[in-house]
Amino acid sequence: MRVLGIDPGTAIMGWGVVEKNKDVGNGVKLVAYGAVKTSPGLDMPMRLKDLYDGLTAQIKRYKPEAVAIEDLFFFKNQKTVIKVGQARGVAILSAVNLDIPVFDYTPLQVKQAITGYGRAEKKQVQKMVSLILGMKEVPKPDDAADALAIAICHLNSSDTR
Repeated sequence: MRVLGIDPGTAIMGWGVVEKNKDVGNGVKLVAYGAVKTSPGLDMPMRLKDLYDGLTAQIKRYKPEAVAIEDLFFFKNQKTVIKVGQARGVAILSAVNLDIPVFDYTPLQVKQAITGYGRAEKKQVQKMVSLILGMKEVPKPDDAADALAIAICHLNSSDTR
C-alpha cells in the first residue's frame, strides 16, 4: 500500500509518500517527500490554487492508494485556524477529485503511532521518522517530516481501520 501524508499549511504544505515493503527492515519504505510552497505576496485564493495544483501534481506523479492528512486540533489564533482549514480543504479536494480515499489523524494519534507517546515533542517525532525510514538526517522542511509521520501513522493504522 502506498500512502501520501499531508501536513496542511498555507505558506508550506508538507507532503510525504511511503509504502509497505516486506523487503525493508521495518516494512516501511520511503518513496519521496517535499513541500508545496506559496508566495507570501499572493492573495489567499491564488495561494490556495497553487497548493491545489502542486499537490495534485504530486498525487498524479506518485499514485498513492490513500491520503492521510492531519486533522485540525487546536489553534490559539482563529485567523490561523481558518487559513489552515482552507488549505486542508484544498488538499482533501485534490485527493477526492482523483478518487483517492482520505483519512484524518489528530496530532496526538500521529505522535502515538510514531513514538509510542502521544505528548512527544516535535523533534522526537521527526527523529523517529528518520529512524523508521532509514534516513541519515531528519527530512527537511519540518512540514515534510510531519507529512511523512502522518503517512507512517496511516500505514500502521490501516490494518485496523
